Amino acid sequence: MKNTAIIIPTRLAAKRFPNKPLALINGLPMIVHVFNKAKESKVGKVFVATPDKEIFDIVQKNGGQAILTKIDHASGSDRVYEAYSKILKSEGDIDILINLQGDMPNIKPSSISGLEKLMRANNCDIGTLASPIKNNDEIKNPNIVKIQVEEDLKNEAFLVAKDFFRKKEDLHNKKIYHHIGIYAFTNISLTKYVKLSRSKLEIERNLEQMRAMENGLVIKVGLSDSAPLGVDTEQDLKKVSQEMN
Repeated sequence: MKNTAIIIPTRLAAKRFPNKPLALINGLPMIVHVFNKAKESKVGKVFVATPDKEIFDIVQKNGGQAILTKIDHASGSDRVYEAYSKILKSEGDIDILINLQGDMPNIKPSSISGLEKLMRANNCDIGTLASPIKNNDEIKNPNIVKIQVEEDLKNEAFLVAKDFFRKKEDLHNKKIYHHIGIYAFTNISLTKYVKLSRSKLEIERNLEQMRAMENGLVIKVGLSDSAPLGVDTEQDLKKVSQEMN
């Protein structure tokens, strides 16, 4: 039997917003909100992967499953792979792994299950999601990652991603969307990914998906039914907290 697992990589030592996984939203740490949303998607078992005992304990205390990983990973997907290797024997035949970033407490469970459905119905190495860009502020904001495709994204479509970036000068006639921080890997593609060296554009743009693209792994993108805000700053936290009240 084939199974999906959701693994949420997170750590306390974020440069832009230290300790953000533990920031409280409506009385609960952000990482617990993300775990709960993942669980509500009902696509498979959910695990938090972290090097920090404090996060591990809080997740366990709130009814979640957590896996302690080493500190020095190059990306969240590398941390996901370590967690995957630790649960492989106990969880059986996992063929799809969803890397859900731990700073999106307002992601809809239907977005997660929608991505899993697209992965099951299509042949690709990695799948992700995007939503329409709302305004010029989003285009200019380097904290919001943009994704380029060749056609308009529509429901049920799963298009090949052409580029990911934070800022770009020439956007004329380009199909640009707001990238959402979730990746679905096949177990084979994740294993390939972690064996690759960090790529030039991965380092320059601080975007882990560029390692996959520069090494020929195919990333496809589907249209999300929502545009969850990734929490990168205290201001983002206030905005998300207001939305979730």
